[in-house]
Amino acid sequence: MATEGGEEEVSVLFIEDDAAVAEMYRLKLELDGYTVTIAPDGEQGLKLARDTPPDIVFLDIRLPRMDGFSVLEALRADSALRRIPVIILSNYGEAELVERGLKLGALDYLIKAETTPSSLSRGVGKWIKE
Repeated sequence: MATEGGEEEVSVLFIEDDAAVAEMYRLKLELDGYTVTIAPDGEQGLKLARDTPPDIVFLDIRLPRMDGFSVLEALRADSALRRIPVIILSNYGEAELVERGLKLGALDYLIKAETTPSSLSRGVGKWIKE
């Protein structure tokens, strides 16, 4: 589906167990014209990615049922999904976690306290082109 500018609609999968956080980012992304699906846990996020591959995934690390690193590993191991840009969005910014996420194939690692919904939304276009 094309937007007013003639661009293809961009689908975003947001895997986040904190409903308030997910909703805050969803509202801004949708306001900026993105289609957003939210998964409250890692297992559901992976299932949604497999059922309807998104253009980009925002992924929390600490998730119920399957943590973000396991989701990222599963996405990278799936030939149909391995090229989808995954951006980790976490409260945890320890160097070893950042390093692990990037080594597993995340395109970027963002800290929630330093990432506004506007800055996240502005980055989508850049990330899906990388």
